[in-house]
Amino acid sequence: MKELFLLRDDITFLNFGSFGACPKEIFDNYIGWQQLLEKEPVQFITVDGFKYIDISLKALGAFLNCDSESLVYIPNPTHAINLLVKSLALNPGDEILTTDLEYGAMDRTWNFYCSKSGARYIRQNISLPLTSKEEFLKEFWSGYSEKTKVVFISQITSSTALILPVKEICDEAKKRGLITIIDGAHVPGHIPLDITKLDPDYYTGACHKWMMTPKGSSFLYARKSLRDQLEPLIISWGYESINPSGNLYFDYHQFNGTRDFSAYLTIPKAIEFRKKYNWNSVSENCKIQLRKVAPELFNELATAPLAPLTEEFFGQICSVPINTLEPEKLQRLLFETYKIEIPVMRHGKNCYIRFSFQAFNHVNEVHHLIESLKEIKRQTNLII
Repeated sequence: MKELFLLRDDITFLNFGSFGACPKEIFDNYIGWQQLLEKEPVQFITVDGFKYIDISLKALGAFLNCDSESLVYIPNPTHAINLLVKSLALNPGDEILTTDLEYGAMDRTWNFYCSKSGARYIRQNISLPLTSKEEFLKEFWSGYSEKTKVVFISQITSSTALILPVKEICDEAKKRGLITIIDGAHVPGHIPLDITKLDPDYYTGACHKWMMTPKGSSFLYARKSLRDQLEPLIISWGYESINPSGNLYFDYHQFNGTRDFSAYLTIPKAIEFRKKYNWNSVSENCKIQLRKVAPELFNELATAPLAPLTEEFFGQICSVPINTLEPEKLQRLLFETYKIEIPVMRHGKNCYIRFSFQAFNHVNEVHHLIESLKEIKRQTNLII
């Protein structure tokens, strides 16, 4: 399977979760779109691009089971959350309920806008390890108050790599009259995603991770009744358009000045690639292999899983607590000396080493990681 990708042969690549990796077939499709752009850039950007984006959005809508007119392409989920928060009209005293497990860039975004509006970003403490979905929900909702206006939560967390019960959260939030914003950066192509069934108000996901498209291709979904309330993050020709598409959401957010949007156009090819190689089955096998080998890594580091090692909480990524005071140095040592690409991340007072298991990975590569960590423990004081 590694021959399908462009990854270096000399690297043990256990960090698919950060930016994915683009298979050759999809990357060739990407280059094809870029060449078409350069052959006639004016027509591509100002005329044909609208048609190409529409075709791509329809394919993505079918893949996610949602109305394609409720989707726009964006470079990354951080862009999406900035767009959303800027449009929410937060008032002093409003509360945004979230967890203390969220991605740092998202925390910073909320903190920035809350500092300007007087709203409060409530990072509800979640006890780790998780013991059950029910206990998580009980603890999460204990952060609710009469001032809560928005629920913001990751479907799969970044540093802790946990699948959270967002369906139950969306259902309960609806009963309480709250706005739901789901950060699904790690979800599309990783675990099943049916946006119509999930029924959030807003959902953002990355296609350049587990859908394996080129970098800078993500999407924002907005419920039909809410999408026209979102102000453009960048004012461009779609605002007060002299040639409107009939979808204000599309006009406001899809074309924001000159840029190469070829990455967005590879979505149909990525979906075709998944079908060609029966990727649902490939992914399921990766999840099984991850759950089998993970206990060896927990054992070596003398730490415990952050939740039961089941498909309810883990997909193709797993974070292992690691006792280190210098995670950045440890990460560089693993790469430079042992040729292992893997993140070692801080989250609050804790550190985690997070490994991904993709189609080209083998349990022997995790064993190589374990042996490397053993040697580092013997030779340095980086691991306590």
